Amino acid sequence: MADPLTQSTKGALLFVTAGKRTFAICFGNTAHNLENESYEYDFGLRVTLNCVDPDKLKNTDVSEPGAARRQRTQVAVGSDLTYFDFEGDSKVLRSLTGAVKPEFSDLLRNVTGSSNVRFTSPTRAQDIPALCGRLLDLYNRDDYKKSFPDVQNISPVRDPVVIDQLDDLLLASLRSKSTDPLLTVPELLDFNDTFVARFLGEGTSLLYSDVYLSLYYEHLNSRGVAVTGLTRDDLSRQKLELLTEDDQRRGIYPIYKCLVYDASLPGETAIYHLMEGNWYRFESDYVTRINNALAPLLRTSVMPPCTAHEEKDYNQAAALSTTNGICLDRTNFSPQGQTQLEPCDVLFEAGAVAVFAHVKMSTASADLSHLFNQGANAMELLRTNDDARDKLARLITAKAATGGVATRIQSLIDAGKSEVEYVIVTHKPASGGIENLPLFSRISLNRTARTFKAMAVGVHLAFVLDSAPDRKGVAKPRKPRARKGVAAAG
Repeated sequence: MADPLTQSTKGALLFVTAGKRTFAICFGNTAHNLENESYEYDFGLRVTLNCVDPDKLKNTDVSEPGAARRQRTQVAVGSDLTYFDFEGDSKVLRSLTGAVKPEFSDLLRNVTGSSNVRFTSPTRAQDIPALCGRLLDLYNRDDYKKSFPDVQNISPVRDPVVIDQLDDLLLASLRSKSTDPLLTVPELLDFNDTFVARFLGEGTSLLYSDVYLSLYYEHLNSRGVAVTGLTRDDLSRQKLELLTEDDQRRGIYPIYKCLVYDASLPGETAIYHLMEGNWYRFESDYVTRINNALAPLLRTSVMPPCTAHEEKDYNQAAALSTTNGICLDRTNFSPQGQTQLEPCDVLFEAGAVAVFAHVKMSTASADLSHLFNQGANAMELLRTNDDARDKLARLITAKAATGGVATRIQSLIDAGKSEVEYVIVTHKPASGGIENLPLFSRISLNRTARTFKAMAVGVHLAFVLDSAPDRKGVAKPRKPRARKGVAAAG
């Protein structure tokens, strides 16, 4: 019999006082022993930003919440932040590693900062309190704003105390049945696919063909659950489930993760945004700059209000009701061997310009980010690829109501008289302006607008009222059960 193998791990927490603050120095896997409410969640990143050499960075961990992307970039030779393709107006810096500035070489050598700070140092044990004091001094500085001016336009909220305060604001809004929160599916969906949704957690709801907060309230009311008594635990326990046409689960998500909400804390100018179960902090000046940059893009669309429940049906109706309209929804003009790409959903003439309209019946950040990117990619392909232009010309000829319509639209495109219009179908009134879009969607659109400016192509944003009649929930049909000893039909 083999000898038994034993395994052990050792660790320690060393608490050091410096500058009327207490530092926890972790040896081994001991950080999890700290209370979540006990430490400064931006300490490590801020110390690193203040002491790292901006030209000797070696690693970045970033996330792009609007598009739900995460990325780690490493380089062999220290470089500046631009080499890491970091965009401070759309990405969140989660961790940074690099060599420190020469003036801190006696304190640290290399440093990594996130919530905590990790570093190598020549400091002797008896000098650790002095080291902690200098780290505290670095934390209290704002020197980083010169070297990294845009790095904290957006920052994740990790402090449990602040999160609790924000959750309380969210709950107060839900309990009053405010129209401010939105209920969305927290992932990118193909709305050409058919799915139904239902709520779980207070019994099983009826099946719905779309997702709205009012339907969630309706479900709670049908189960005798008072909205005024909702708690944070309720939002985590209750679920939204998506099902395919053949009754297969498409996804299941806590209600809390499905909510989108903006809030401000008393005494602060910052704006907080809840998306996919995470809170983010936006500097108010930054949000103002984004809103001002996007305001000129708004216009009233010539496309009609939406009375259809499906995007494809609305696109067909909109093409018929606009001047020289052509429905190009679910077509493909990309060259052979490349990923399928629609030129737009509806192509029409407005003011002697060919308008490529991209439509989305959703205000979810991930859906809108995809829409904005799709519009930019389609226009870039049209302007740079001969095969795509030829393929689009054939589509226009095939889809136009008459040969005259096809000729007129094509002549505008050939003359370079084209622009893009993003059409958002929503229950929100157009008077809400750019704030009808979630914060991350505004950021994504602002970045896309710069792309169109570089191409010298006009881009606009329009809100179209969703006036389709409400669709009532339906009971889930029961599948026939096979009798004992009798095979069920396939």
